[in-house]
Amino acid sequence: MLNDVVFGQYYPVKSFVHKSDPRIKLLALIAYIVALFLADNFYSLALGFIVLIMAVIASRVPLGRVLRSVKAILVLLVFTAVLNLFFHGGDNLLWQWGIIKIYREGVIFTVFFILRLFFLVMGSALLTLTTAPVELTDGIESLLTPLKWIRFPVHELALIMSIALRFIPTLIDETNRIISAQKARGADFESGNIFKRIKAVIPILIPLLISAFRRAEELGDAMDARCYAGSKKRTKYKKLAFGWRDVIIVLLFAGLITGAVLLNVYADTIFPEIYEYIRLG
Repeated sequence: MLNDVVFGQYYPVKSFVHKSDPRIKLLALIAYIVALFLADNFYSLALGFIVLIMAVIASRVPLGRVLRSVKAILVLLVFTAVLNLFFHGGDNLLWQWGIIKIYREGVIFTVFFILRLFFLVMGSALLTLTTAPVELTDGIESLLTPLKWIRFPVHELALIMSIALRFIPTLIDETNRIISAQKARGADFESGNIFKRIKAVIPILIPLLISAFRRAEELGDAMDARCYAGSKKRTKYKKLAFGWRDVIIVLLFAGLITGAVLLNVYADTIFPEIYEYIRLG
């Protein structure tokens, strides 16, 4: 039922992206998000799509597994698409029914917005699919190291984020087991109106919360048994180091941001007839 949730699930395979430094992958994701929001036309958005496909190919993660990440926000995509489609004005009216009007500019803006959100979710999912939770923790802690000068608990914050990502697939499996057990007892989660379906979820939430608290307590006991004391005098078994792969990724995403900015400025000179038809405003 919840097998389509990809965030937090690591896909173990040897690839160019998997072997890259987690700090560079985190910065690359930030740069990718910035490039997507800098894009104000379909040319720069297409450039972001090309970089995303290159990253998926280099990661050796099946494209279908990355696409499954979009299912988690499918309802949000549909809701925002409807709002933008019906409430975005323009000069070229395509369809009207009473007070509801759909303009060509609204259709173009809706497609652009959906693609931007689509690429953003896929890029974020690719990070967790290609980076182990421990590596992600080390990368976040390393990037936030300057905050230690103001006594910010960098290590604890990175650990919390890592545990949260690690337990997403665990809680999903637990939820699926609870749902299967409830269905074996005659529970029905798929029929009835919205209120009946909400009421049917309650028998799932209570045992799920109990299981989550139990796992959290077991994890705390395990950390105490190993004398875990936060970031005090801790050493690392694997030290992060930059390599030639990281240089390529930095150059690639620097080129992405540069290309997005240049395409925003000079888009009207590239196939001007097409740009005039699909421009956002």
